[in-house]
Parts: sequence; structure tokens; C-alpha cells
Amino acid sequence: MPFDPRDAIAEVQGQKAEFNASPEQSDFFCPYIEVECPKRSTNLGKEPYPVCSLWKNSKLARDPVRDLICVCPKRFYQVDWLHAVVENCWPFDPPENPVVATEVKMKGFGNVDFVIADQQADGTIGNFLSVELQAIDITGSVYPAYEALRSGEEMPRRPTYGFNWDNVYKRYITQLIRKGYFHHHWGTKIIAVIQDQVYQSVIDKADFMRSTDITSNTVNIVFMTYVFENDPERPGQFRPQLKRVEGTSHANLQQAILYKEAPSKEAFKGKIFEALRRK
Repeated sequence: MPFDPRDAIAEVQGQKAEFNASPEQSDFFCPYIEVECPKRSTNLGKEPYPVCSLWKNSKLARDPVRDLICVCPKRFYQVDWLHAVVENCWPFDPPENPVVATEVKMKGFGNVDFVIADQQADGTIGNFLSVELQAIDITGSVYPAYEALRSGEEMPRRPTYGFNWDNVYKRYITQLIRKGYFHHHWGTKIIAVIQDQVYQSVIDKADFMRSTDITSNTVNIVFMTYVFENDPERPGQFRPQLKRVEGTSHANLQQAILYKEAPSKEAFKGKIFEALRRK
């Protein structure tokens, strides 16, 4: 059965996916970081691959709040992060001169996407919050759908792809625990910006203790979650909308992941028996 590639790809180059998309006409310019799109595909060599978000496969009527999934962290840059972080997450006295430092790196620590800091009159750095943006990886590929969009054609069948929820749980959360520990010792916090659907998948796997009192000294990791909704200022387009702000500690997160309830011993013996029968 023919398949409409717009039912797989939600956005290209920050715009709702449409037939005959031509991102090359604007030199693959990303409107959110105001430079050429940094994403690449092995199918395209050095040419950018400006797919921002995808649709979940749902039998229900398509709803961006539920079904639109961001696959590029740069998509979150539509948000005014200086304002959003100071308004929703700043636990200190109001900053006198808030500034944004991007791509902050340090040996033994790694890097964060940016830091919101209160820079003093003499140039020194006062209080600060680190911010990390996280999108989700996919399994399979939507490249055939992207090519179909550009050529203005339907596809013979739906492309095979899915969302790698487990990778976020295994890789990103592990990094957050480590960086949360560092920020705990520095007397500050790290802000994890993540789509609400992805965050909920983490909670479903490890239901860690959470608090809406993000000013608490016991909180060193703060989750800011977003959903994508129809944009009333740009009919037909989408925008990120803040959903939840809640915090935890690196210790709570680590404990929830490491010390989940053990599965049944008898069930595991059953798996041993099944493996022996396969020989």
C-alpha cells in the first residue's frame, strides 16, 4: 500500500514536512542555531540531513503532543533558554548579569551544551547552572522518506524505524548521574532538557524519587521536559512547550537504576531451560 512520507517525517529544517522540500535552496540553514544544519547521514556524505522530528506510528488521529518525537537536540533551541532556565530553575538570588556560555568542556568532566551563569562586574563567574539537551536516537532509517519528500513522491511502503528509548536510559541517564555528582560537590545543579515522552519512558523503567521543589539542596539534577504542540503564531507549524520541572539527586537516580526489584528466580530458571532446549 502506498505510504505518505509526511506520516513518518514531521519536520524538515524547522518546518512541517511537505512534498518537494528543498533545504538546499537555503543552504541547509537551521533557523534555531542560525548556521548550516550539523546533522549528517551516511547516505548523503557531507551534505546536511535536516530532519528535526518524526511521527510515532499510531493508529489514533495524529496529535503532536503525543506523537511528534524530536530527533535533533538543536530543535530545542527554539526556546529562549536564558529566560526559561532563570524563570523555572534558578535556585539562587536573582542573577544581576545572566549570560550564556555554550559548549563548555573540561577534562575529567566532559561537556555540557551550555551554562547559564551570573557574571560579576569584574568578569568573574558567580552562581551558575549547566544545561544539557537530549533528543532520542532512532533504530532503522527514515532516509527513504526524506528522499521521497524531496522528490515529491509517495513510497511503496512505510519505512522501518523506531525510537531507541533504551539508549537514553542506558547512556544519557548514566552521564547525568556522573555530572549530577560533580554539580552536587560544586553546590549547584545540572538541568536536563528532554522531551516529556522520553522522560516518561525513563520513569517507567526506574521510578526514582522526584520533587517539584527544585530549590532544595538535595536536588542536583533538574528535569525540564517539553512536548511539541501546534504553534498558534505559525499555523501548521509546531513549537516546544514546557510540560514538567522536577528534580532529583544523583544518588536517587543511581539507586533506582541499580537496585530495581529483582525478577523472579524461577522465571530465570525457566529461561535457562529454554536456552538448553535450543541446543
